[in-house]
Amino acid sequence: MPAYVIFIKNKTTNQDELNTYGQKAAGARGDHKITPLAFYGPLEVLEGEPAEGVVLLQFADKAAAHAWYDSPEYQEAKQHRLKGADYRVILAEGLG
Repeated sequence: MPAYVIFIKNKTTNQDELNTYGQKAAGARGDHKITPLAFYGPLEVLEGEPAEGVVLLQFADKAAAHAWYDSPEYQEAKQHRLKGADYRVILAEGLG
């Protein structure tokens, strides 16, 4: 069943670190099959805290999502995301 990784950017704290993250995260894609469904486009918060941006990535399944997220390449990129902004990251399984 498909799986989705949802990035919710709450607040930017260091734009230079986010720029570095963007470059490294793009390189971390490698051979992982990722389908971006939403990528920092316009958003409207209907409930809860405000968000600066949202990314929604689709993977074939939970194992594929973990293979990408846990990869050394993405983990290296992630360090810059953590220095550059406050995020929530959620892995959700889809319906079969």
